[in-house]
Amino acid sequence: MQNAIIHFSIIIPVYNRPKELDELLASIVGQNFTHDFEVLVIEDGSVNKSDIVVKSYTSKLNIAYFFKQNSGAGASRNFGMQKASGNYFIILDSDVILPKQYLTQVHIALSKNYTDAFGGPDAAHKKFTYLQKAINYSMTSLLTTGGIRGKKIAIGKFQPRSFNFGISKLAFTKTAGFSKMKNGEDINLTFRLWENDFKTQLIESAYVYHKRRSSIQQFYKQTFGFGTARPILNKKYPSTAKITYWFPSLFILGFAASIILVLFGNLYLFSFYYLYSIALLLDATSKNGFIVGFLAVFTSLTQFIGYGLGFLKSYIFSRQ
Repeated sequence: MQNAIIHFSIIIPVYNRPKELDELLASIVGQNFTHDFEVLVIEDGSVNKSDIVVKSYTSKLNIAYFFKQNSGAGASRNFGMQKASGNYFIILDSDVILPKQYLTQVHIALSKNYTDAFGGPDAAHKKFTYLQKAINYSMTSLLTTGGIRGKKIAIGKFQPRSFNFGISKLAFTKTAGFSKMKNGEDINLTFRLWENDFKTQLIESAYVYHKRRSSIQQFYKQTFGFGTARPILNKKYPSTAKITYWFPSLFILGFAASIILVLFGNLYLFSFYYLYSIALLLDATSKNGFIVGFLAVFTSLTQFIGYGLGFLKSYIFSRQ
């Protein structure tokens, strides 16, 4: 495959997000990529459908629209890959926007170093809200996640995420694509790719602007789901388990202990969390301004609480 011509099929599952899909499709139209590609939009049983949005792009893109009963994002991605005519599939969430060089960068990277799967990082667009920028910081910062979502220096073998995921037709055919897991289905697919001797890579230049969630409550629910998936994956693939996956749970347990100690006049442990919050504030402010820096303290705490509680709950129940 490495010496063959790469034909991209972009697969976009969508559920009740026609406005966001419109923004994504507009960014695909604006690509500086000179080769042919196709776009498949998979409507996953939405009430607020996107068919009219897709129709407005039929003269601008080689685009197809499919409506199916609701079965989740993973099954919708698989459905799209089954319908696609390309030999390399690019999976995108409907809430992302592509910089104009995205497809070109993917093609260049795969031409130089072909792998049967890849992932790319995410970034915050300058037009995003302060909260969206703060959430993006919390999900990508070296101080919160260790930079595992987009910095080669911080990772070993890269585990692509489904919002920006590429996979060859060969690899999809052999692995059958995404599982029925509600959370962590992208990591599960990565582990099965490795089991079948397919390689993955991070393409740093193939970033997307990812809106993520628009409220603290939604962000908490999302990170809680991420946390519940990890113990299940650790149990199924024990060789992939790492002590670092425990850090968010240990963080919130330590924070709770620090509050109790404060009641007894002991400020030492609480001082650690205070200094850490100051470090987050200063780092996020230096990158995004004070308002985002201030919000990033709360979104980072939300991320730790959500992931940590989800991890603990799943770990306890997976042992029963």
